Amino acid sequence: MDWINLLTPLAASAVIAAIPLMLAALGELVTEKSGVLNLGVEGTMLMGAIGAFAVTVQTGNLWLGVLAGIASGVAMSAIFAWLTLSLMANQVATGLALTIFGIGLSAYVGRPYTDATIPMLRDMPIPGLSSIPVLGPSVFSLNPLGYLSVALLAAIAWFLYRTRAGLVLRSIGEAPSVAHAIGYPVVRIRYLATLFGGAMSGLAGAYYSVGYLRLWQENLTAGRGWIALALVVFATWRPGRTALGALLFGVVMALQFQAQAMGIRIPSQALASLPYLATIVVLVIISRNRQTIRLNAPASLGKPFFAGS
Repeated sequence: MDWINLLTPLAASAVIAAIPLMLAALGELVTEKSGVLNLGVEGTMLMGAIGAFAVTVQTGNLWLGVLAGIASGVAMSAIFAWLTLSLMANQVATGLALTIFGIGLSAYVGRPYTDATIPMLRDMPIPGLSSIPVLGPSVFSLNPLGYLSVALLAAIAWFLYRTRAGLVLRSIGEAPSVAHAIGYPVVRIRYLATLFGGAMSGLAGAYYSVGYLRLWQENLTAGRGWIALALVVFATWRPGRTALGALLFGVVMALQFQAQAMGIRIPSQALASLPYLATIVVLVIISRNRQTIRLNAPASLGKPFFAGS
């Protein structure tokens, strides 16, 4: 019984920590499936977080705040898409610049809101299922954004592998010249995929500020956008594996808060570094098997497309 009492809060914390990682990683996965590499996830998440929090403070409406967070993410990705797809700027350099821009702008915009408070987004336990030991409180007692995240996971997996539009998107990521030759609007589809990725990152940021922490502080996401980028590679560009990878990282993050309750004596600084150490370890392990990456990564990832080529 003692182990159940210890595992229940750990599992619940792991799922909560995994949700925004999964959202941001799924958005980047769709973007990369179209052949576009957007490294601006961290900055986009921060803009989504402050956009959602600021609008919630001003209106008192959490759902308007969430929509504002999504809109902020779309705006950031629109800038990236215009620079890289229309002006042919380097995708890596532009994504890094977008993150730096998002970090600075979110800190500036968020100054008046550091001491603000917002309403709580209440959990919605599913009767019967929420009482299952360990699993119930963590999976069947989420807030509405948590359930929406699960639905988005299922929808993205279905779209990519069960629809014609998903097949077209993946074909553009593999061979854009061939897709263009048979009449598909490569640049337009890449625009849509990039905007969707931004919307998901904005939603992930909104989850942090209004659905989880209910506060704003500078650099709120604390590098989680970079972990989301690593998750896409770790999952070999598969939605289901992305969710599992996010859950694994969520467990690592949850250990920061639950280790002392479980009787594990580790300095708090070491616990805080665990998610980032795990990211480094995962990337090192993956990089040793380059064939796996080569077989699963979109062939045109990060490569510009010229309609005349």
